Amino acid sequence: MLQQPKFTDWQSLLELLREASEQDRLAMVLTMMMTSDEREALVSRINIFYELLKGDMSQRQISQMLGVGVATITRGSNELKSCSEDNKAALTELLLGKN
Repeated sequence: MLQQPKFTDWQSLLELLREASEQDRLAMVLTMMMTSDEREALVSRINIFYELLKGDMSQRQISQMLGVGVATITRGSNELKSCSEDNKAALTELLLGKN
């Protein structure tokens, strides 16, 4: 009989990360799951969201500051445009401390 993987979808991964966080092991799990490049890309992505939500710079200025291509900034911008207003407000509060 063919075995199935334990983690089969995004929700099961999120549950693992929630449990790791509750056990104060989130940093360890994320460090082991991602390469250095992947971690750097994730830091860039959150900085893209932060700067886009802050709204002080153009996409070109953000790309120059973060050392990423304008297309990367555009993908982040498109993601923000496609998310619900509730999710955008929650992300804004989390990153900028604003309601």
